[in-house]
Amino acid sequence: MCEIPGERIVIIEEKYMHVRGFGPKLAANISHMTQHLHTDDAAKPVASYSQAVKAGGLVFVSGCIPLNPKTGELVEDSIENATAQCLDNVRNILVGAGLGLEDIVKASVFMINTQDYSGMDKVYASTLPKPYPAREAIFVAGLPKGARIEISVIAKSR
Repeated sequence: MCEIPGERIVIIEEKYMHVRGFGPKLAANISHMTQHLHTDDAAKPVASYSQAVKAGGLVFVSGCIPLNPKTGELVEDSIENATAQCLDNVRNILVGAGLGLEDIVKASVFMINTQDYSGMDKVYASTLPKPYPAREAIFVAGLPKGARIEISVIAKSR
């Protein structure tokens, strides 16, 4: 069991509930503490994950690659356009949850080429409102569908 200070949330591994004496009523309440979110206005997941999950006061948006949600095509002509598409997908998921880019508290940017950093940062800085959220940029060997960038975020819910 883990209590998160200031949040009145108790996380309990479901398989141990019977051992610790937690009844089915508490188990039902725990399952309602998370909400899986989906919008057709952002690219569909390319594997087995939710677009976003709301847990407590936070919304965790899964990594968005630059897929155009209308065509399903990967935007790959430039890092600037790819970054803009990733952020459009993130924005649309957040809007579907009743949030916006201003609610982001943490962003993770994954790229395959260090040369793309400045182009990504230019679009990121012109798209996200100030003050900017915490962010990290991680360079990796590969991304799903051969994308050159992927962005995931954590936002605070209202």
